[in-house]
Formats: sequence, structure tokens, C-alpha cells
Amino acid sequence: MIEKPEPNLIRLYLRHCAIGFALSAVFVGLILWFDVGHLASLIGGSDIALMAVFLLWFFHGTVFGSVQFAIMVMLNTDKNDDDDNRGAGVPVAVRVQAHR
Repeated sequence: MIEKPEPNLIRLYLRHCAIGFALSAVFVGLILWFDVGHLASLIGGSDIALMAVFLLWFFHGTVFGSVQFAIMVMLNTDKNDDDDNRGAGVPVAVRVQAHR
């Protein structure tokens, strides 16, 4: 069996977090543009509007980035995987001694 080096997980994580934050910027922009739940009106009338928009973007970015990374990890499969499931579901007799 040939050992493959581990992928550079930090680079992979940062790239997908950046994708998540970009998606978050689009998402927050659309929420504010369409005034979903009168959120844009509420933020526009506040004295801390910039902080509110930043927090909306940041927290959505962490969620979207985490989802992006999780999807990438789950879809990362090897073509030469040894787990071909041969014999899966075949019962095997195992002798066990019980002690009282």
C-alpha cells in the first residue's frame, strides 16, 4: 500500500472559509437589499448600523465557511480506496466464553 502525504488542511480550510465569507457577503447584501423582516430598516435607523452589518456578515461567514469545509471533506474520496465493502454484511461466528 502506497502512503499518500496528508493534504494541506490549513490551506484547504482557509480557502473554503474565504468562499464561505464571500457567500456570506452576498447573502447579507441580499437580506438588506430585499429588506427581509424589515431588517434593513431596523439597521438603517440604528446608531450602530456598521457593527450590526459586520456581525451579521461575520457570523454568517463562520457558518457558511464551516459548511463549505465540511462538504469538501465529505466529498474528498480516494479512487484507490481499499474499503471496497467486499464481505460487508456477512455474518461471522465468534465463540465467546461467559464468566459468572
